[in-house]
Amino acid sequence: MIYFTKEHEWAFIEGNVAKIGITDHAQHSLGDVVYLELPEPGKKLEKDKIFGVVESVKAVSDLFSPVSGSVLETNQQLVQNPEWVNQDAMGKAWMIQVEMGNKAELGSLMTQEQYEHYLKQEVK
Repeated sequence: MIYFTKEHEWAFIEGNVAKIGITDHAQHSLGDVVYLELPEPGKKLEKDKIFGVVESVKAVSDLFSPVSGSVLETNQQLVQNPEWVNQDAMGKAWMIQVEMGNKAELGSLMTQEQYEHYLKQEVK
């Protein structure tokens, strides 16, 4: 199942692990991504708190964790190839994998349908 935040992060859930990245909408808004700062494995994250930074030719933006938990893995290939965010934001450009501390937090995130509705409301 995939969930979304109002800050345009996504979380793909498999069991107790969330694979996290930014949405296609976010990468379009940012423009060409040139740098990523992501946490090391083992770092504890809190829901809705900053976990990293994405830098594009237009702006520097904070990344907010959709869930609380512990970082299991950082996508080091993505750090070396930040342009992947613009090429495949919802695929190979995943940023981190987190072992969730509280699956109940997923209830405050949006489903794909809710996120698409949110995007339509946001652009008005």
